[in-house]
Amino acid sequence: MMWGDKRYLSLNYELRKTFGTKVIKLSLDGGFTCPNRDGTIGNRGCIFCGEEGSGEFTSSRKLSIKDQIESQKRFLSKKWSEGKYISFFQNFTNTYSTVKDLNKKYSEAISQNGVVGLAIATRPDCLSEEVLKLLEEFNKKTFLWVELGLQTIHGETAKFIRRGYELDCYEKAIMELNKRNVKVVTHLIFGLPNETNKDMLDSVKYISNTNTWGVKFHNLYIQEGTDLYNYYIKNPFHILSIDEYISLVVDSIELLPQNMVVHRLTGDGKKELLVEPRWTLNKLKVLSSIDKELKQRNTYQGIYY
Repeated sequence: MMWGDKRYLSLNYELRKTFGTKVIKLSLDGGFTCPNRDGTIGNRGCIFCGEEGSGEFTSSRKLSIKDQIESQKRFLSKKWSEGKYISFFQNFTNTYSTVKDLNKKYSEAISQNGVVGLAIATRPDCLSEEVLKLLEEFNKKTFLWVELGLQTIHGETAKFIRRGYELDCYEKAIMELNKRNVKVVTHLIFGLPNETNKDMLDSVKYISNTNTWGVKFHNLYIQEGTDLYNYYIKNPFHILSIDEYISLVVDSIELLPQNMVVHRLTGDGKKELLVEPRWTLNKLKVLSSIDKELKQRNTYQGIYY
């Protein structure tokens, strides 16, 4: 099985098929916070989360959404000279506000020149009935997906990383989004402390049967300024080697249904903050090694689904 030149269904392949051209994601900061930071369920966020949330590569929240989009277009034009765009609200929890505020920001994001879609990163516990209704409306206006940070299905690990919600909350969220035909992308993290290969692959098997449209695989990385960094200094734990990670990702690809879109195979840490694993800085090597391992095994997405 091949999807273009890949042995898995990549987001690039899926978007080219849908829009007939390269589609570029523009990372935006909507100025939101998170219930795991503002005291609602916690004050310090998930254990791996830095002061900038997960959006180390977004534009400044001081700029308007329109100006952020123009800034991102200019920045990414060095890599891609032409294409269409997806506005991606990445930083913190992007449904955690009033419906009026969300509607204004989402509308501004999809009304800019060349923008053909909207991606929204959020938490399963921040999808009220009103927000779900708003997402349903935007799903009729544009190509929409919602990203949920599940990370793991294992309760002890979820407590350790201070995720702040139970697995049934994710199950309810994905059911409600599916009911409204809103596409969902689920995040998993590999290399969390005390998780075995079997634990990680059990999370993959679980999401393979939840009707999630897409998946993002992240390797755990430790950045200065996070609580995980402080924990790691006092309690060093095993960090996946590049070979271990590549093998695990290929095992995971084999377990996915063939119609699940693979949005990401490795995470991006900020070079100046990254402590471990340093091999993640060579993203091209990681991606090409995954392709090589798939070829060497003569395997592909879904072979063991």
